[in-house]
Order: sequence, then structure tokens, then C-alpha cells
Amino acid sequence: MDRGFLLVDKPAGMTSHDVVARVRRIIGIRKVGHAGTLDPAATGLLVCGVGPATKLMRFVQDLPKEYVGQIRFGVATDSLDADGEETYRRPMTVTRDDLEGLVERFTGTIQQVPPMVSALKVGGKRLHELAREGIEIERESRPVEIHSLQILDVRPGEYSEAVIRVVCAKGTYIRVLADDLAKALGGRAHLTALRRLKTGQLSVDRAVTLEKLEALGEAGTWDSVMLAPFEALAALPSCLVRSEVADRVRNGARLSPADVPGEWSQGAYVRIADTGENLLAVHRMTAGTFVPEVVLP
Repeated sequence: MDRGFLLVDKPAGMTSHDVVARVRRIIGIRKVGHAGTLDPAATGLLVCGVGPATKLMRFVQDLPKEYVGQIRFGVATDSLDADGEETYRRPMTVTRDDLEGLVERFTGTIQQVPPMVSALKVGGKRLHELAREGIEIERESRPVEIHSLQILDVRPGEYSEAVIRVVCAKGTYIRVLADDLAKALGGRAHLTALRRLKTGQLSVDRAVTLEKLEALGEAGTWDSVMLAPFEALAALPSCLVRSEVADRVRNGARLSPADVPGEWSQGAYVRIADTGENLLAVHRMTAGTFVPEVVLP
């Protein structure tokens, strides 16, 4: 299989780009990309697209993400995670009731100020590059979506710790959320650990470590753990089309409602596949017709 998605369990201490570079070397395919950056200190699910499937990455990137994070209250760093330099320390005791009282406030659409240590670009330069040069610039707050926030565990003490589970939309910084929770209680905090559990319906339970992928690569069977594009995009509705329609889809044609039977909402993205569930394209319903967004070669 020359196309599909690899679910990789990223270890701590590597950038997402490092993981992609390692995957390229293992499988011997240059065209590999990832959906949703994980900070170097974070672990968990990194979805990697291979070959023509990289054209579908934006549909994976748009899926909600689920994380488990560990927070230490009373200590802040410049990066808001354990990799940063300490910038604040003051004992802070937090209880479960304190945090449960903030859940509603921090669920739904909230405002976040992106951290300086991040991959966001300003004037063509990434914020973390400016931060390394000792430059800090004003960042505007922006809306992000928190679908759910759960307090899993709280360990009170001079510097209390808590474990939270978050389901959120893309663009959300869990380390900023941790610090904002502390600020709402009159202090500061940082993340001591972060793990991504899911991207949409894709789970870290199905992911492979780089060591496992390396072993499969040496055996020439790495593609045995690759998800087919049709399965990986299961969050999108689908339609299996007959062979004559499939030929038109491969040529980039628009489709009529008669070609794509079913009830579809305006603006909906639809997986178009042949009767063998081989993904041919993703179309979008626009003004009563199905317009190709991505056509796979």
C-alpha cells in the first residue's frame, strides 16, 4: 500500500518533525506529513499521512483532540511546560472543589493568548524562534473550543498537582489552559506531562512506537499497521459509487445528487469511494452539487 495513515505513539523529547523524519527513513517514502503538532515534552498520538494521503491531512487536522495532562500549581515556566525555564514560584494549594468550580467557565468557546514558545508565525517568523532570541511580542487572544474538561485527580499540597482530561478543537493549547486555571485561582501553573489520546475516532491504543515501526520496517511489513484512507477518515460521511461514477470521480468531475444518493447537508464533506471502499476523493456539497475538494491519484 503506497498511501494511508500511520498512527505513531510519539515519545517525549522529540519534535513532531523529528518523528516524521524518522518515519520517512524507516518506510523509505519521502512524502510523509503529520496532523497536529505535539510539543517535544508531550507524548501520544501523532497521525502521519503517507504518500497521496498527505493531501487528506487537513481533514484529520480539523478533528477534535483528546488529551490527559498533569498540572503543577504554584510554579510557572516560560514555555508553560516542564521544558521551560522557571519564571514564577509561590506555594499554591488547590482542591478538587476549586477546580470543579471552574469547569463550566472553561468549557465551550473560551479566549486563549498563544504562548511565546509556540509554532505560530508572526511576520514570517515562528514565535518560539523569537523567544529563543529573547524577544517577547504582544499576542492577541483568540477563541478556542473546549468540548469537555474533566478533573481526574487532585493531589493537594504546598504545590498542588492535578490531572485533567480535555477534548478540544484544533488550535487549543493545553499548557495555556493549565496556567489559566491557576490564574483564575490567583496563582500560576505549568504542565508537567501531556499525552494525546485521540484525534477524532483515531486512538493511541492503535498506535505503534517508533521502535515497533522500525522492527516492522526491517521486516518489510511496516504497511501492515497503516490505515487505509477510507478508514482513517471515518469521521466523514461516505458514499460508495458505481464504476461509471468512480471513473468520473478519478477525472475530477463534479457529481450530481443522483450520483451520490443519500441525505446531505449543505457544505458537508463526503468520502467518495468505489464499491471496494477504496477512497477516490473527498467532495463537498455546494449549491446542490458535489464539488471535489481532494482527488486521490
